[in-house]
Amino acid sequence: MTVYHFVGIKGSGMSALAQILHDIGYEVQGSDVEKYFFTQKPLDDAGIKILPFNRENIKPGLTVIAGNAFPDTHEEIQEAFKLGVPVIRYHKFLGDFANKFTSIAVTGAHGKTSTTGLLAHVMHAIKPTSYLIGDGTGVGVKDAEYFVFEACEYRRHFLSYFPDYAIMTNIDFDHPDYYANINDVFSAFQEIALQVKKGIIAYGDDEQLQKIQAKVPVLFYGFEEGNDFQARNIVIDETGTKFDVFVRNTFYATFGIPTFGEHNVLNALGVIALCQYEGIDKEAVQEHLKTFHGVKRRFTEKKIGTQIVVDDYAHHPTEIKATIDSARKKYPNREIVAVFQPHTFSRTQAFLNEFAESLSLADRVFLCDIFGSARENHGKLTIEDLQAKIEGSQIIKENDMSPLLPIENSVILFMGAGDIQKYQQSYEDLLRNHVN
Repeated sequence: MTVYHFVGIKGSGMSALAQILHDIGYEVQGSDVEKYFFTQKPLDDAGIKILPFNRENIKPGLTVIAGNAFPDTHEEIQEAFKLGVPVIRYHKFLGDFANKFTSIAVTGAHGKTSTTGLLAHVMHAIKPTSYLIGDGTGVGVKDAEYFVFEACEYRRHFLSYFPDYAIMTNIDFDHPDYYANINDVFSAFQEIALQVKKGIIAYGDDEQLQKIQAKVPVLFYGFEEGNDFQARNIVIDETGTKFDVFVRNTFYATFGIPTFGEHNVLNALGVIALCQYEGIDKEAVQEHLKTFHGVKRRFTEKKIGTQIVVDDYAHHPTEIKATIDSARKKYPNREIVAVFQPHTFSRTQAFLNEFAESLSLADRVFLCDIFGSARENHGKLTIEDLQAKIEGSQIIKENDMSPLLPIENSVILFMGAGDIQKYQQSYEDLLRNHVN
């Protein structure tokens, strides 16, 4: 039996896929840089071997799964070509793997990880379901009927997928290092829509998604009249959010989720719509929606002293608004503090005004230096350019997080897709010493 070797196994999708193959009985190993990433914990827990990058890791008999961040010139990929070892790109392998099941791809500019996590949680509890979530979580079930997976639009990688169903959460302009404009993004979603085999569940209050053409039924969900699945009568209390679902204007059921914010209602509504279309028992869906407590790095909170410290992946203006909205709804009597690290120079440049506008919804704003990426690690823009657009904002450094200490009874939102966790860790260490 072949051994699967993952080049870049600590990538969030790669780590999740490695866990799935391991769970269903394949031999799996991988290589990566030696820096610690949160995605490697489940690999370590499963006993999956992680090697430092080295061409000598590649031997005859392996099948190489290559992460999309690594070019064909990478030493291990070059060695595989030289030895005649098969090399399959991550998205190509995932596309072929998904075809073995009733597959549900979750895609969209925002909300796809949380929606994938919620759908996986509900489906896995009711039916034999394997799943791959973009926060590095993967679970493989032998003899699974369903496969739930996150499908990313970056570089049109999701065009390798031909799923039975797609949930489309929204279309928004992002990845300005690759997409030219919103029309370019739309064209990618339009293309995958034509590859879906059974049905599309789409957020109907999104003007872009309203234009999607498909060869299969498209069911819309949202808050506005005219959606096939509509959420009405939203009630918020300290336990979370409850809402009624109407299917084509007929009452279907009341559902409750332990989370806050309109985006979380929409994520749940997409899941409810998919399950209803697939004929999955609504009482079971009601029961399991109540027990979902989120995915990694999405409003992950800790209480330290009088402060609530939150880790969130928000790195686009729309996501920042949603995270601040969640905090306001969950903690209406606390001051909301944003600590934001922009991710990539191209995104910061493209959305400078929008970042300023969304961050200004917080009561106070602290900014960290721009995080470059493997693709672009420098630019003319600096964090001062963003600071100049947000009244009263301050720049904060990892080695001195003390300006946050005096803001008692607050919610501190650490937001970003780079290494914002190191700022949070530095602050938590400081805060614990201060509290003790």
